[in-house]
Amino acid sequence: MTQEPKEQASGTPTLQDVATRAGVSSATVSRVINGGDSVRKETRSRVMRAIELLDYRPNLFARGLSGARAYTIGLAYDNPNAYLIVAALQGALTACDDLGFGLHVHPFNSSAPNLAEKLRDFSNRLGLAGIVLAPPVSERSSALMSLRDCKIPVALVLSSSADPGGNSPCVYIDDRNAAYSITAHLIHLGHRRIGFLKGGKSHHASAERFDGYREALRDYNVVPSEELIVQGDYLFDDGFRGARRLLSLARPPTAIFGSNDEIAAGALAAARSDGLQIPHDISIAGFEDSPFSRQSWPPLTTARQPEDLIIERATRLLIAHIRGGKVENEGFKPELVVRGSTAPPRREA
Repeated sequence: MTQEPKEQASGTPTLQDVATRAGVSSATVSRVINGGDSVRKETRSRVMRAIELLDYRPNLFARGLSGARAYTIGLAYDNPNAYLIVAALQGALTACDDLGFGLHVHPFNSSAPNLAEKLRDFSNRLGLAGIVLAPPVSERSSALMSLRDCKIPVALVLSSSADPGGNSPCVYIDDRNAAYSITAHLIHLGHRRIGFLKGGKSHHASAERFDGYREALRDYNVVPSEELIVQGDYLFDDGFRGARRLLSLARPPTAIFGSNDEIAAGALAAARSDGLQIPHDISIAGFEDSPFSRQSWPPLTTARQPEDLIIERATRLLIAHIRGGKVENEGFKPELVVRGSTAPPRREA
């Protein structure tokens, strides 16, 4: 059967063009597009066929201005880790599919001075009902204030001590206590010289995880050492370079805690390049339980932080908020997962 070719329009096809092609009123086309159930099956088929032939794309912003209810939300992120991006997308889609919403996903530069403008344009151009903001986008207070001033609903994923202000629904991540648990685990194994590879400064979670590390050292009477702390970003290469720096010390650490699994995987590679055996010569731990932790050898001790579940929760909160339901913020503490990359120190190098 030969497929009927799409018609070549002289300009962008309009809703009235679809109505004319289908032989119905523009109001009928609007009801079909917005999911109305008062249109006969045969009429709906004609309208959908006309939309296909004309390659008509509804103007979502115009629909919003006309009072039509939007059933699409956005997910805004700024994270170079592809694993986390895919997990976040899966979580948001799970909630949207379950609750009958569409999803638009877009990366943003959270450090850009025009972030607020970009987020407003993202919402207005697509006629979004609201936006889920993943960190560090969710941590930019000026952008949040701008979105609230424009009455654009948002749901936020934040570290537990962050104060977003306003009444936006939030999922809070207890990064500090999770990092405390990892550090305490290393101390219980007998480690006293524990290196710490910090994450990017633009993430609030970086400071939280570092604070958890320091609090555990203090509570267990382990004297901190500035030479064991290396600033970096949430990247494999930064983990590799940071670990090489720690391993070159006159008294290198017997354990290294990377602020995420990608950093920790880089540290593991650096230790291997120096001929060290993990965990016999040095223990290494990460954070987040990403595929980096499970695909490394040995698998990394880490803190399980399922990004898909967290974003799914935030998405459900946002949709409940949009629908006017009662919304209560949620908390999440990453769970310590002990694997083969940590063991008691054999010796202090």
